[in-house]
Amino acid sequence: MFTGDGDGWVTLADGSRRWGLHGASGLLLYSVDESGVGHVLLQHRAPWTHQGDTWGLPGGARNSDESSVEAALREFSEEVAGELDALSLFGIHRQDHQVWTFDTVLAAVPERRLFTPGNPESESIRWVPVPEVPSMPLLPAFGRVWPEVAAALPERLLLVVDTTAPQRPAEAVEPLRDGLAGLARGGLTDDALPPGLSLAPLHRRFPGVLLLVDARSHVTAPAPAPGVEVVPVFDGSAAAVARLTRTHASRSRVVVATDDPDARARAAAEGAHAVPFSWARGLVADRGAELSG
Repeated sequence: MFTGDGDGWVTLADGSRRWGLHGASGLLLYSVDESGVGHVLLQHRAPWTHQGDTWGLPGGARNSDESSVEAALREFSEEVAGELDALSLFGIHRQDHQVWTFDTVLAAVPERRLFTPGNPESESIRWVPVPEVPSMPLLPAFGRVWPEVAAALPERLLLVVDTTAPQRPAEAVEPLRDGLAGLARGGLTDDALPPGLSLAPLHRRFPGVLLLVDARSHVTAPAPAPGVEVVPVFDGSAAAVARLTRTHASRSRVVVATDDPDARARAAAEGAHAVPFSWARGLVADRGAELSG
């Protein structure tokens, strides 16, 4: 078994102990079935483990050189057997005890593949419908944060960014795409969300991005980037925005950034949160300033 510099106990102010000198994290997989019911992959902890014979998520101590996501993926690979691919990270929920934190890394998968125990720490691994989770004997710390985590599961953030305005320079699209890709990879905090968008609180969100480009122009459309899908628009942004919102609104919270009044009205009618294009541009600019500062 892998041993890192994070192994060890931390005592909290109330006298309770938590495992992980640098904090801990775990991976919570989420998948929606054909009827629209969400499921999460839970671990039945072996009786001999700390607070064993309870249900929680695969996870453990974070090492000093690891991010929360890296630690969660490593712990999952140690404790769970099965193919983990087509993974879409969309958020981190943080349980913060000042001297110690536990990060629940939220990730969506398209199907509920079979997973089994990967080491003796797990009694069993199985998919559980979200409505059934509160009735299970949960690890106490996981049970306390479950209502917050459950509220965030169906709220994956999707940004639809419309660059098709005639006055927008075509050469500005690629830098915007690169900035949005960095945002999808590095995430954003809730204080960066647009005004009026109400979401369950998370420590960090990793949005998906649809970048709308004008296919009728003579400029070659930029290639997609990790986390950013480039969508050519042939019939005007309003129709494209309505179509995309209709497709994704049932499983994501869609934010549409556009200066087209018709597109904003149709986005709102389909359940999206419409904002000016300047919000997306400012988001990218703020992230660039943060990285260079």
